[in-house]
Amino acid sequence: MMRRSPALFLPFLALPLLTPSLHAQGTKLWLQSSYEELEKGKPEGVAITSDGRLIAGPSTKLVATTPSTYVWSVASDKEGNAYVATGSPATVLRITPDGKTTRLFTSKDLSVQAVRVGPDGAVYAATLPSGKVYRLDPQAADRTEENATVVFDPAAIAEKPKYVWDMAFDAQGRLYVAAGGPAGVYRVASGGKPELFFKSDEEHIRSLAFAPDGDLIAGTDGTGLVYRIDKSGKGYVIYDAPKREITSVAVSPQGVIYAAAVGEKGHNSLPTLPVQGNVSVTATITIVQPGSVQAFNGNTVIPDGSEIEEIAANGAPRRLWSGHDDIVYALRWTPQGLVAATGNRGRIYRIEEDGTFADIAHLESSQATGFADAPQGTWVATANTGKLYLLSHGDAPEGTYTSDAFDAGVFSQWGRAEVDAAGAAPAFELYARGGNIENPERGWSEWKKVTPNDGAIGVPSARFVQWKAVLHPGAGLDSVGLNYLPVNVPPVVDEIVVQTGVRANTAGMMPQIPQPTTINFPSTQNQGGINLGQEPGKEPLPGTRDKSAVTARWAAHDDNGDDLVFTIYYRGDGEQNWQLLKDKVTDRFYTFDASTLPDGPYHLKIVASDAPSHNPGEALTAEKTSERFVVDTTPPNITGMTAKLAGGKIHVELSATDAATPIDHAEYSVDAGPWQYVEPTGHISDSLTEHYAFDAALPSPTPGQPAPVNASEHVVTVRVYDRYDNMVAAKSLIR
Repeated sequence: MMRRSPALFLPFLALPLLTPSLHAQGTKLWLQSSYEELEKGKPEGVAITSDGRLIAGPSTKLVATTPSTYVWSVASDKEGNAYVATGSPATVLRITPDGKTTRLFTSKDLSVQAVRVGPDGAVYAATLPSGKVYRLDPQAADRTEENATVVFDPAAIAEKPKYVWDMAFDAQGRLYVAAGGPAGVYRVASGGKPELFFKSDEEHIRSLAFAPDGDLIAGTDGTGLVYRIDKSGKGYVIYDAPKREITSVAVSPQGVIYAAAVGEKGHNSLPTLPVQGNVSVTATITIVQPGSVQAFNGNTVIPDGSEIEEIAANGAPRRLWSGHDDIVYALRWTPQGLVAATGNRGRIYRIEEDGTFADIAHLESSQATGFADAPQGTWVATANTGKLYLLSHGDAPEGTYTSDAFDAGVFSQWGRAEVDAAGAAPAFELYARGGNIENPERGWSEWKKVTPNDGAIGVPSARFVQWKAVLHPGAGLDSVGLNYLPVNVPPVVDEIVVQTGVRANTAGMMPQIPQPTTINFPSTQNQGGINLGQEPGKEPLPGTRDKSAVTARWAAHDDNGDDLVFTIYYRGDGEQNWQLLKDKVTDRFYTFDASTLPDGPYHLKIVASDAPSHNPGEALTAEKTSERFVVDTTPPNITGMTAKLAGGKIHVELSATDAATPIDHAEYSVDAGPWQYVEPTGHISDSLTEHYAFDAALPSPTPGQPAPVNASEHVVTVRVYDRYDNMVAAKSLIR
């Protein structure tokens, strides 16, 4: 009988054997041919298509970095100057194409939410949380709330809306203001007072755009509706989105409507936003805008992402695009396709009518928040941090794509580059570099030009590698692969645990003893009952209690990914030579009968061999020795047992001895009565030999039981256990 020794559950250290460097299981290929793989790289003037191709794309130029955290909106005048609405601090800035910045307006509000350039050349700015709209002279700098012209003031309106989200101008130059709390669209004629043009039972009107026929398209926050509002102000719901907020709408010259939707219906994930700055009152504003930058600031994955719906000119809607990890902040129709500004990864997508798309820009900000057309390109506003970029109308004359750094896992020899490309070879160039640290900017080799599909890439042997492609108009790359030969490294045996009295359950084997247990590694213990997700190969191993068995399990890995074969050895205390227990083991556990080994303390040694398939003679090995464990299948011996009557009691004396483990405990019974624990004479049971001397009371007659034939005859039975639950029993007859 055996029990687990507590000493087995201590931390283990891996002890790999060091042997000469050899090559592992043959040549491998690092291939990048899918959108998900290529997204990990850095494109500059290169577009990544949804079917996993690299093609020429528009160039992206950083024109200005503002002092503000957010640029909420951007507009452009006829000369190509940009006007940006910022938050923290709240300003309107004029930025010329060469990056010269002039501050036109500063507000005590939290932010300037929207900015537009009117047909009259004036700049219109909407602030939050006051909900006012100011008219600014683009040539007058450093205006404030005190000396700027207010054209929309919620305090002077009967409905008193709390927020302004968007603005648009109709063909007659009239300003339309999208408001919320309550939701409505207000029209402001030149020099006139605001009038309620359209009222909705939604929470907010979030986005506006005019259709070619003059109808106003409006998206809402609340239940995600898209309205078509005619010139008389009568609204008709043309689409009820499955999400709660329409962050942006755009309309093509053919009258096709595009709407970006985010957020779960009935759920607002945005926390309250404290008002900052020198405001005249102290308040807390809840911006009920699931798609706002603050709502997702700091998040890297957006729950449920975004969807873009297309509503045809005949009113039929369809899902055009969806992104699980992106939230759409702005849409813009272009002849090349619909363009979407997104966060929280700072991506810009170009989406075709068939639903295919391309990632055309990776910005150095978390969110792309707005677009504005300009003669020289498209202005792009960003948040976290507040920057202004210029996206070119056409493809860049030269674009560069730099892959992510690939980790081969071990030192490797780099071979030929395999490239599947469209266009003539001069339409692109390929470069590669390598190093032995993850950061390519720290001590890597220089970029080396590579001739695709012809000879080794010429990168020094290293653990990490990276490639770069320079694309010219007309070029396209469908896939890039680098061949490499990893140096064979020894495997590692990470951890061993040995449990006596347990037999592992294997597939198809029914447990003989219905007492299940698990064989766990020490490193997986003490997780507080919380399932943290087990590392592969370290999951609990099911087993059953079986006193005749010993089970060993181990964790091992090979950085080359080679298959491992194990050999198990044992050695007793005081011995120098290891003896073979089992070889050619492919499982990572082994159960054997305890009777295989004589009683005593032992260690197991696990030797792992990587056995590379291309040359078994080059196998590398590693080994690890277990903690000490004890095999004890022999019960103790009882000697010198005596029992005699004395003073109306039975006085019993005996000695118990075990050859392998200390005596654990003893118990006695008189005339088949209840078992009663008895201490050794020294009180503590901790030795291979223990002595016992005790008095047992004579049993009283049991009511209802027949009287004994001989009332003066008694039987005393004693059972003694060792620490592995091996038991011996002895009895003595008294008359």
